[in-house]
Amino acid sequence: MTDKDDYGGKLGGASILVVDDEPGMRNFLTKILGPRVKRVEQAASPGEASRKLDDSHFDLVIVDNVMPGRTGLQWLEEQRRMGLFAETILMTAYADLDTVIAALRVGVGDFVLKPFRANQILGAAARALDRRVLRRDNTLLRRELHAGGSGAGKLLGRSDAMAAVRAMLAKLAPLPTPVLLTGASGTGKELAARHLHRLSARCDKPFVAVNCAAIAPDRIVPELFGTVEGRDRPAPGLLLLADGGTLFLDEVAQMPEPLQAALLRVLEDLRLRPEGGEREIPLDLRFVFATNADLPAAVEAGTFRADLYHRINVMRIEMPALRDRSEDIVDLAALFLSQFQASLGMSGLELNEETLLKLRRYDWPGNVRELKNLIERSVILGEFPDEFAGQGSVTGVQAIESLDLVMQRHIMHILAQCKGNRAEAARRLGVSRKTVDRKMALWSQD
Repeated sequence: MTDKDDYGGKLGGASILVVDDEPGMRNFLTKILGPRVKRVEQAASPGEASRKLDDSHFDLVIVDNVMPGRTGLQWLEEQRRMGLFAETILMTAYADLDTVIAALRVGVGDFVLKPFRANQILGAAARALDRRVLRRDNTLLRRELHAGGSGAGKLLGRSDAMAAVRAMLAKLAPLPTPVLLTGASGTGKELAARHLHRLSARCDKPFVAVNCAAIAPDRIVPELFGTVEGRDRPAPGLLLLADGGTLFLDEVAQMPEPLQAALLRVLEDLRLRPEGGEREIPLDLRFVFATNADLPAAVEAGTFRADLYHRINVMRIEMPALRDRSEDIVDLAALFLSQFQASLGMSGLELNEETLLKLRRYDWPGNVRELKNLIERSVILGEFPDEFAGQGSVTGVQAIESLDLVMQRHIMHILAQCKGNRAEAARRLGVSRKTVDRKMALWSQD
């Protein structure tokens, strides 16, 4: 049978609830869907289906319209008010105009007319799950673009401090344990959270970043938890949209108190109740928190709950300041220069020896973000600011020797990445091929 090849990829990983009072129909659907999805459960009545929704989260509900006691549409209307966010398919022997209108009002995504063939129900299920993923991805993409998210940048740096951070993230990746990232602004806390997500088994699920300081206090709870009130179809919050993946909460010290209390319950029970909803929805989430504030001091001042602090402070990773890993500045500056020259279509700016030494000597209070902004601004202007330009005096044998060692190590590292291709290495470094050849000839004489 080829249906599995046609639909298995689209249905894989989905959890489906089948609601029908006829055992033959339930068993038929389970036999068809079971090999292609993660989980299929049956309910012989609306009451049994309601209890299953209380215990588990389902991506798709397939429900018969004609059942003893009440119709499938009546049951769906009730469940939407309680907080049912799943996609739905209605099975019916006939669909008159009144039934179609009622179904649209409760958010039914598709109809399957009885009797139907296996490929019809598989096609309807695949379309419903595609809509669910597309709706979720569109919502998250629009949100990230609006927020100016940092995207999928890499956690760079060869220093011992960054090597220790990456080693800890790799150790924590397979675990469900919450992680707290601390450190000054601009040290790469969100990049570290994304790195952790990519290393985990959740990497094919959503990564959702939320800046708690960027959302109005009266909007942050419904935005995270979703809302049911005043809607035919409930609006899922970011917690539910991130289900199965990772939720990154930045600037947690600025959470309003109502959110702190609600989040503590979610962390303890892994269940959420949307605003206006009557049902708690099970969650499968990895939580990562970040702050540049002193949380123990906030607890002492009474602005941050002590019980929430102890719940999120299970595994803490301090992100090192850029001044404490100055050996990474050369790699970072070269990468940012290459990226901005390519994206802006501007070339000509080079990282000469004197500029690199001055970059390493600077204190970088804004950390990696400040370095990135400096490189972007310099690419646009076509020159570095005077304090970093390679025209000042750098005197002393020790300074020149230190500078040459920095350059040698960096160029050799890029050459190794390019498998010895000097032209490609020069392109990545933002220098001419002759510069690389001259340096290699000089070092070969040592």
